[in-house]
Amino acid sequence: MRLLGLHHITAIASDAKRNVDFYTRVLGLRLVKKTVNFDDPGTYHLYYGDHAASPGALLTFFLWDDLPRGRAGTGLTSAIAYSVRADALGFWRERLQAQGVAAAAPLTRQGEEVLAFTDPDGLPLELVATTESDPRLPAPHPEVPPGKGIRGFHGVTLTISVEERTAAVLTQDMGYRLLAREENRARYTVGDGGPGTYVDLLTAPSLPRGRSGLGTVHHVAFRTPDDPSQAEARDALAARGFNVSPIMDRCYFHSIYYREPNGVLFEIATDGPGFTVDEPLAELGRTLKLPPWHEPQRAAIEAHLPKL
Repeated sequence: MRLLGLHHITAIASDAKRNVDFYTRVLGLRLVKKTVNFDDPGTYHLYYGDHAASPGALLTFFLWDDLPRGRAGTGLTSAIAYSVRADALGFWRERLQAQGVAAAAPLTRQGEEVLAFTDPDGLPLELVATTESDPRLPAPHPEVPPGKGIRGFHGVTLTISVEERTAAVLTQDMGYRLLAREENRARYTVGDGGPGTYVDLLTAPSLPRGRSGLGTVHHVAFRTPDDPSQAEARDALAARGFNVSPIMDRCYFHSIYYREPNGVLFEIATDGPGFTVDEPLAELGRTLKLPPWHEPQRAAIEAHLPKL
């Protein structure tokens, strides 16, 4: 497979207004697309990212307020880590505290300082202060000084019961390689490596099975450059016995889905067409965008959705 790293991560949240406030005002991310869940158009699908809506910086949410809270455990993505500059963590500790967000004491992982906290639905987030090169430009924010902003994903942590099974999928099928190991945590990377490529496997067989719900990750999407490379990936996965979905049109990218052996839902998404396919860069996220097949129902959809 030709994978370049992470493309996006999709999680589940309850209140749309609270979600927008936290990710745009508190964390300073840009709302880059306001659309609906294509499979459930009565609910929002919100995308947050860097200024350019770059693959590898996109955190998205399904807004399902009628779901119960999820439960941490194996078979789930247990943390989403963002990349910030090495000198930015002090600023973020103070800002989170001022905004009433409780953060754990910083810890050191793989030689980098990590600040862990949760969003209003309990989704585990981390800021990783890294000296590694990261050219992604944070979205401008009046309360976040230049150079301190969140640039994009650093990586994800998957909590699993058996490392070997997931590691085999990453290394044998997806082109990842083992980079480092600390106790029961193994870090894998792909392509050129660096922030936006890391997948950490945290092996914890004593934990109960996790349960999807509010405050959990629905799926992790990996980048592939184009449609031909995605078709090759799908053929390779099917040949290896994975129950892989058909290619699905998500307007801003094309997707295939499959589960790795410990149960985490993976997606492979194309870099294009991109988020400027239906609105210019300067206006991303300002208006509700619908796929062509839902456009005839716009009035009914807009009437059902809460105002943002």
